[in-house]
Amino acid sequence: MKRHPGPRLSRPVRDIIDVLTSFRLKRERIEVAGGNKSRGSAFIGGFLATRGWRARRFRTAIAVDDLRKESPTRKADCFKHGIGPEIEWSNKGPFYDRDLENFRLLIDLGALSAGVIAIRADELGQSFRLLWRGWSHDEPATSMPKLLPRIAGGGGAGCPLSVFGITKALCLDTGGPVEQRV
Repeated sequence: MKRHPGPRLSRPVRDIIDVLTSFRLKRERIEVAGGNKSRGSAFIGGFLATRGWRARRFRTAIAVDDLRKESPTRKADCFKHGIGPEIEWSNKGPFYDRDLENFRLLIDLGALSAGVIAIRADELGQSFRLLWRGWSHDEPATSMPKLLPRIAGGGGAGCPLSVFGITKALCLDTGGPVEQRV
């Protein structure tokens, strides 16, 4: 008997699943300052770029009669077929509001069909010092428990969202999986 292969996924959804499946958090991806983008975020963006995802700035404006006022949105780091992933690694809480508002506006304008957020799961944020003993790192500003109340409170209203938490199970170091050493 022939097995059914399961549901057929759209190419952008398959790309998101593939990048999240291949992602591993390596110590050097968070130890080295990345400027405006961490190495972990750069890995995800680079992976998606190989599959045709591109940064996208949307030109939006408000028009009333003959008066037109530019109303720029935040640039999407990755965009393809109406999906806009955001990788929140070391941002502060207000950046959630900015990203969720951007998702909401772009949905309302028909430019976006879904938002995706990859973020530190709470367990990862609480265990950096345990994961890599002797390494001093501040508690992350961004983590799942800081994002979910914003979504529950209406942030991103109307925008379908998929939120993925990066857990310590994805942490690797040159010595192998971290769980084996903690």
